[in-house]
Amino acid sequence: MIPEALRHELQARVAHAVTNREAAVDVMKELQRHYGWLTDEAVREAAELLGLTPLQVEELATFYEMIYRRPVGRRVIHVCDSISCWAVGGVTLMNFLAEHLGVAPGGMTADGVFTLLPCCCLGNCGEGPTMMIGDTLYGRVTPERAEEILRREREAVGAAKGADHGQDQAGL
Repeated sequence: MIPEALRHELQARVAHAVTNREAAVDVMKELQRHYGWLTDEAVREAAELLGLTPLQVEELATFYEMIYRRPVGRRVIHVCDSISCWAVGGVTLMNFLAEHLGVAPGGMTADGVFTLLPCCCLGNCGEGPTMMIGDTLYGRVTPERAEEILRREREAVGAAKGADHGQDQAGL
């Protein structure tokens, strides 16, 4: 169940939209941020907030690549596999990341930090090969640069876990 404050915030967003469907992606992304992925419970909550059926929300959720209907890592790596990125080394980048992380595309690392996903286009065609982690877009990514980006992301996850752990301890 979502916190009441988040429910009120989402209700306000829906109220300000021209139509409920207009707010659907925004609502799904916020619920995904809350749960880590769009759980079945989140689909039902989105449906209730939007005045849609769970099936209608499911249809929307499965249309968008960046709405996750299964658990994902704390950091999702999208690797562009459009023709533009493919032509300048996108396959090499995907293969490097898969080998470096020890997962196939679509997989999550054993520690739950990363999920590696192909993406049909990230809109950065002139800077390929491109990958995106969270909302950060990286262009002209070489294997060496990818390794450095992953190191920084892993450190950021560790720092966030440490901060979360400290908050848990403070509340005891």
